[in-house]
Amino acid sequence: MSPAPSMDLPRSQAGSSSQHLLTTLLGDYWIGRTEHLPSAALVALLGEFDIGPTAARAALNRLARRGVVVPSKVGRNSYYGLAPGTSDMLLAGGYRFISFGQENESWDGQWTIAMFTLSERERELRYSVYSRLRWLGFAPLYDGTWVSARPVAEQARQEFDELGLGEVTIFRAVEHTPSARRPIDAWDLDEIAARYTEFVTAYEPLRTQIRDGHVGASQALLSRTHIMDSWRSFPGIDPDLPSNLLPSRWPRREAYELFVEVYDLLGSLAAIRVRQIVERYSPDLAELIEYNTTDDLLELGRQALERRRVPHQVETAGKAPSLNATA
Repeated sequence: MSPAPSMDLPRSQAGSSSQHLLTTLLGDYWIGRTEHLPSAALVALLGEFDIGPTAARAALNRLARRGVVVPSKVGRNSYYGLAPGTSDMLLAGGYRFISFGQENESWDGQWTIAMFTLSERERELRYSVYSRLRWLGFAPLYDGTWVSARPVAEQARQEFDELGLGEVTIFRAVEHTPSARRPIDAWDLDEIAARYTEFVTAYEPLRTQIRDGHVGASQALLSRTHIMDSWRSFPGIDPDLPSNLLPSRWPRREAYELFVEVYDLLGSLAAIRVRQIVERYSPDLAELIEYNTTDDLLELGRQALERRRVPHQVETAGKAPSLNATA
């Protein structure tokens, strides 16, 4: 699902930006809450990740301008809370990367092909187009021709429509005669497999520490946030291809099980650390800090996707089909 026009979520990137990090923390421990947290508590929370007060306050201000959080004041004290719609947007996105790779539907052999042209005046849309297509499992086979093994023609059409791109053709097709460059060649599977192996190598020692009971609350908060940030990058690089197109011993399952175990087991300890920080500024609000397991987030994400789907269905009901894209 795409962000609402009035809300501009910060991009996920290596070495998380302070804005992206704060959005992640609010999503992990304050999701669904309408109360506002003291800005001093949020600044202190970012301080756990070595982000200084000046950078932390700048992140809050920028998130407010983006419409992700809303500010309020009580006397001379500043507070911030999640803007209406932010929780559902974060939950819907969370469902995407937590459920990623787990829905093993049989493949009908059809590829979704999106062909489009970006004019010179539309070059600023390039990042948005590419990132949304990759989110749907597309990769570029040729310039302006992207392919996905998923049945996502309708979702791709919606993305192009929201971005205002006109020169678009979308269809589903079967590969008949193997060519010198096949649809599967749009991805570097060896590189993707190497990324999973790196993930397992990086976090396996942490799992051992957790099982041995050698992780404290402060480390739990840092490590839980880092592993979530690491895992959420995979839907952007792994197209979630059908199993019969993948090499044997594909390492995604091992990486996913490691992610789930570490993330879930660290939840209670990490929430303790967040409560300790918030309690310095508001004991009452500290009691509201909660955490969710991956199973919790999957269920909450399904509900959020349904809530976001209903308004779109109402908005598009009765409209004629788009002539610039076919599903």
